Formats: sequence, structure tokens, C-alpha cells
Amino acid sequence: VEEVKPARVVNCSDSCAFVATPEGTALAYGSLVFMALLPIFFGALRSVNCGKSKNSSDMPETITGRDAARFPIIASCTLFGLYLFFKIFSQEYINLLLSMYFFVLGILALSHTMSPFMNRIFPANIPIKQYQLLFTQGSGETKEEIVNYEFDTKDMICLVISTVVGVWYILKKHWIANNLFGLAFALNGVELLHLNNVSTGCILLGGLFVYDVFWVFGTNVMVTVAKSFEAPIKLVFPQDLFEKGLGANQFAMLGLGDIVIPGNCLMFSLYPAPSSLKKNTRTYFYTSFLAYIFGLGMTIWVMHTFKHAQPALLYLVPACIGFPVVVALLKGELTEMFSYESSEEVLPHTPRLTHYPTVSGSPASLANSMQSSSSPRRRRNNPPM
Repeated sequence: VEEVKPARVVNCSDSCAFVATPEGTALAYGSLVFMALLPIFFGALRSVNCGKSKNSSDMPETITGRDAARFPIIASCTLFGLYLFFKIFSQEYINLLLSMYFFVLGILALSHTMSPFMNRIFPANIPIKQYQLLFTQGSGETKEEIVNYEFDTKDMICLVISTVVGVWYILKKHWIANNLFGLAFALNGVELLHLNNVSTGCILLGGLFVYDVFWVFGTNVMVTVAKSFEAPIKLVFPQDLFEKGLGANQFAMLGLGDIVIPGNCLMFSLYPAPSSLKKNTRTYFYTSFLAYIFGLGMTIWVMHTFKHAQPALLYLVPACIGFPVVVALLKGELTEMFSYESSEEVLPHTPRLTHYPTVSGSPASLANSMQSSSSPRRRRNNPPM
């Protein structure tokens, strides 16, 4: 998770230095806020549609309270591990391996993001052919599926377009290609992960609040990794766009974790509520959406005022929790809001995050499998329920 970075002054030659103009700064921060809202809004809507789908391969995975409590610990270990790797090994080789990994993962995530749009514009007179990529291990009764990847002509077109973007990113590391992959990752993260109740969201946000503040203000680990890590795990926008056009290189940036985690909490408020909350059920979604905008705006304002990098979750967490709680108190629905479990009413067959997903169905399935936590592979004798 990376924080929003302040405007930097860097030497452009021996005698001149770049200073971000007010217009360039406003455009950069405004664009970051707009880009952050896109995956949250559309990812939440697509997640609701996935919940109504009967296709188990497209079902989002549920984060339980136990998963939420462990997540900051796992994230801390991962962050510190990356910090040690960058200190011990060559940064160039580490980033080469990470670039290849995110190249594959980005292609799959972008393909899944494009898929609904492709379904709408694909000409009806072109025949759609079905394909399957199957890898197995062993034989006979011990045969185990490693990859069972089903796709069609429309998926092939999405994969080709995504591959072009991936090659562009690998060769040029251009900020537009970075943002295309970053938006795809964020939308998939919001769409394919689901919280089972409000308490889980509070645990997750609270834990990551401590995580973000500690690693940004307490150590130099976050800053070191953020400067060394070259991967599309952040959204960026140049502050010198007016001066240098598409070749600009002075960026403001926002980490994907500051989008996906609050986005998962906002998404929960879109699911159907119990009878006591059914009136104006989207009130909480709109409230949370406005809270996210307020929290992100506060992050940018404090960072710009004090000229120091800020952990965005420091402001997003109080806003995203506080605003809906105040609304629930005013409506007299606080108890109902915290006692509501959505997994049984909305997603009765949603797999838990701790399960190892089967790689089948569509590009979403393979991308989701590669992003999920690894666990021992299990032999699949029957189709997933």
C-alpha cells in the first residue's frame, strides 16, 4: 500500500528545477480522486451482479473476521520481506521478476475488466467458438487438475488487446499503461472480494489503519519499498502534464490498497438489507461514497499543506467508518447494521477466502486464482457448489 506522495522538486538541469504549478497540481490530484472512484463504483455494482450469478467461477470470495484480523499481519510480513529483498539483492533483478509476474496478472485482470464491454459491442454475425486450456497432474485416480481454463472468441480478443497494453508497459513503463493495469487490479479487487458483515469491515480497516500509520511514520520501510518497487500497484498522474505532455515524469500517486480496502467496505452497503433496513438501503452506500471522497480530499489537503507524504488510510478509515455509523445512529439502525450478515442471504454459495479457488471458467477465474492466497491444492472430484 502506497500513500499519496507530495509534489517533488527535482533538478531538471544544473541550473533549473521543476516546481509543480497550481494548475498541474490540481489536475493531478483531481484525476487521482476521479480514477480512485471509478473502480469502487463500478466494481461494487459488478460485485452485486456476480452475487446474483449462478456461475460459481464468477462468485466473489468472502472475507471473514478471522481473515480481516490476519490481513495486516500478513501485509506487514510481506512488506518487510520486500524491504529485506531490496536491501540484500539487486533491485534490477527483483523488479524484472516482478514485472514479468504483473505482466501476466495484468493481462488477465484487464481482460476480465474489458469482458462486459466486449459482450455488448461484439458483432452478432461473428461466430463465437469455445476453447479450453487444461493442465493435469498424475493419471488415473490420482489425476489432479492444475489449470482448467475455458474461454471463447470474445475472451481471445480481450486477451490480445490486454497483451498489447502489457507489452507497452514492460517496454516503456508508461504511466498510462500503468494506470490501465492499476485500474483493472483495483476493479477486480473490489468486485471479487466480499465482506460478510460490517464488523469484519471495521476490523479490516482498523488493522490496516495501524499498519499504514506504523510503516509510514514509524519506519522508513514503506517509503523504501515504494521507491524501489516498480509495478502497477498504484495510480499515478503527472503534475507536469501541461509542460511535458504525455512524456511527463513528475507524478502524484495513490496506492491501490487505499482504493480496494475502502471499496470493499463501500460495496457491502449495496447488498440487500434485512427488512428493518430496506427503506433507502442505498443511503449507506452514498454516505460511504461521500465519506471516501472526503477522506481522500483530507489526505491531499494535509499532504499539500504540510509538504509531507501521508498514509491515506489515516483519513479514509475514520471517514468510511464514522459517516455510516452517524447515519445509522440518526436513523436508529445501528444495531441492525452491525448484526446483519449478508453472506447467507445474498451469497449462500460464496467460497471463503481461505479456500483455494479452481482455475476455470473465464479470465476472471485465472486472475482471481493468481491473486488469492496460496494453499495446498486439493483434488477436485466434483464441480464446485
